Amino acid sequence: MQGVVKSYDPVTRDGIIITDTADLAEYELAAGALEGSVFRMLRPGQRVIFDLDGYSKATSLRLGSEVDMGTPEWSEPEHLET
Repeated sequence: MQGVVKSYDPVTRDGIIITDTADLAEYELAAGALEGSVFRMLRPGQRVIFDLDGYSKATSLRLGSEVDMGTPEWSEPEHLET
């Protein structure tokens, strides 16, 4: 799944991810959701890709890119291209 970090507390490691789907579903972070990932902490607005565990909690967070998120590509304006 793809989403955006709504909130994250680095002390408790509690957080909420909002999906990019039309319903904007919210998922709490599973315990250890950042273990084994490149993240040490999260910031609101950060795009992520994640899985759901058996309790419908976000886990296995990975970096989201513009390509992964299906957002339009950004290109360098012609006058700035080298």
